[in-house]
Amino acid sequence: MKTIIDTAVESGKFTTLLAVLKAASLVDTLRTPGPYTVFAPTDDAFKRLAPGTVDALIKNIRKLKTILTYHVISGTLAAKDIQPGEIKTVEGSSLVATVDDAGICVNGARVVQADIAASNGVIHAIDAVIMAKATPFAAVA
Repeated sequence: MKTIIDTAVESGKFTTLLAVLKAASLVDTLRTPGPYTVFAPTDDAFKRLAPGTVDALIKNIRKLKTILTYHVISGTLAAKDIQPGEIKTVEGSSLVATVDDAGICVNGARVVQADIAASNGVIHAIDAVIMAKATPFAAVA
């Protein structure tokens, strides 16, 4: 089985995420044994950001790392185990999960594909880039 990074590469849906992970020097971390759970924004999720946001983030590595580590949880959390409420992220703050008949959301981002297995954890593809309340996108520019 492949690592989270190699699984993301193979899927073809996470090219922007992989590019920003590389810019933030986090690729090697997500190749370590972990385990990790990654709420991974798809390429479509990144396209929904305001024009220039990704480029601005790549120029602000500290903020980029903060945003990316907010999408990662230490340990493997399968979709069936996600409960409504707060989930502590590697970044240090918590995201808020909601679970309803339509599926799972984290900070309002819907999980569009759950439980993509990797040797060092699991990926849940989400339809938006999520932010901790303390790190708004407006502060990027």
